[in-house]
Amino acid sequence: MEEQTEKSKIEELTEELKEMALTLGAFKVGIATTETLAGGPPSVDLTYVLPGARSAVVFALAFDQNLIEPYFRKEDHKSLDTNKVRTTTLANGIALEMAGFLQQYGYKAAPQLANFVYRQDSENWLLDMHPPISHRYLAVRSGIGYFGYSGNIITKEYGSAIVLASVVTDAELIPTEPLPEEDNYCDECKICLAVCSSGYVDPLEKVTVNLGGKEFTYGKRRSNSRCFLVCGGLTGLNASGKWSTWSPARFEIPKKDEDFIVALPSTIEAYLKRPKIKGGFFICLIPGNRMEYTCSNCHFVCHPDKEVRKARYRMLSESGVIIQEPDGTCRAVSPEEAKEFLKAMPSERRKLYESVPEE
Repeated sequence: MEEQTEKSKIEELTEELKEMALTLGAFKVGIATTETLAGGPPSVDLTYVLPGARSAVVFALAFDQNLIEPYFRKEDHKSLDTNKVRTTTLANGIALEMAGFLQQYGYKAAPQLANFVYRQDSENWLLDMHPPISHRYLAVRSGIGYFGYSGNIITKEYGSAIVLASVVTDAELIPTEPLPEEDNYCDECKICLAVCSSGYVDPLEKVTVNLGGKEFTYGKRRSNSRCFLVCGGLTGLNASGKWSTWSPARFEIPKKDEDFIVALPSTIEAYLKRPKIKGGFFICLIPGNRMEYTCSNCHFVCHPDKEVRKARYRMLSESGVIIQEPDGTCRAVSPEEAKEFLKAMPSERRKLYESVPEE
């Protein structure tokens, strides 16, 4: 009888936490445990953030799909940037509220923020950018979504335009199962790679992780500095020269991983001297602590409908390049107009956007 009572308590708490996440704003929620994550990489070790941890509740919130196409067409940057910042903040708040709920019932619980926190136990942690816990691994193991080739979690509801957060606890919870792989809509179209100017994901090599006896595969990611340089807005011109991210800078994007470390200091210095942004988010990785979303292309381009993916790629590739006025205003122009705009700049100002040959 006592065992039955204890089992019913576990079932009741599990269902209540799942309902709580959905009620507070998530569209999908899953449960991972130390058993279902066993054998995985260090970033699924729940005890890293909470000694004695047994379970994690992971959940997903969606970004506003209606804002994606204006963003890709370079008609409206601010709306999607703001939506992404505030949806991420909401995810963090849900994690905090759920942790507090568990703590009131005597459990230990540690909220895990969606982004911008990193393990500090390595000498180069600012470059490594390893998360305390990988929400992606928890999400794929617990049935929130699948891995796309990019390594992003993709969902049948919103593609990869989602944010993940989680709560780690010592409460024993009932795990949820992964989704059936045959229903994964990723056909390796690699449009996610086509919209990434940094070459972050290898086009051929894959990695496989084992989580609790189940294997999951996605494209191998290269140095995180690639993503930081481009998605962080330090530069943004595609190698084709025909389109850019929302960054007005056009410094060369290195081809080799080891060259990114060399490229970062000068691009950060230029970034800090350009007009200050309004809005955005706060991050510890650079002096000044303020950045905005200028890319996230792989995050936004993936959609369950392949025709939508293709259309979004066309919008981006035909959207032109970004230039920045002295007052900080950014606007899209043709590649030819951008070149003339930069040539007309005083040399010292031009150096904030591209490499200028020494006279």
